[in-house]
Amino acid sequence: MATAQTTRTLSWWERLSERCYATSTAQLVRDVQHEAGPAYHELLTDLESPLEPGFEREMARQMVAGQPTDFVPARTLMPVMMQHFGLQDTALVVEPGYDVLRDTCNACPAVGHCWKAMRAGAEVEECRGFCPNAKAFDSLAAG
Repeated sequence: MATAQTTRTLSWWERLSERCYATSTAQLVRDVQHEAGPAYHELLTDLESPLEPGFEREMARQMVAGQPTDFVPARTLMPVMMQHFGLQDTALVVEPGYDVLRDTCNACPAVGHCWKAMRAGAEVEECRGFCPNAKAFDSLAAG
């Protein structure tokens, strides 16, 4: 027997509220960043806490645009990325070329994508598709 699927129609007020939130999310993220800097920085560096998808998407978009300027991807994202490749940041910090890996990470054009992927627990195969350090991490893991 086929089951009928029912979908609830949103009221005009719910649709308006969602539209207003979606339209103002970029400004909301900027306001949190400027008015509650420490809380915003905590949101950026805490890769475990859930965020509303639209808010998370806008934070990632603003990272790509170069904001916030005090976010250091190599401090927050690179250790997690390295774990995906089976590496430990503390073991490699003494390796020659480590500074180049950090510089590459800090200048990464995919920082917003990386941030979202690290928050979502992306698999290493997905990471290889966007991480500019992926080949180096693979080499270090193999050697």
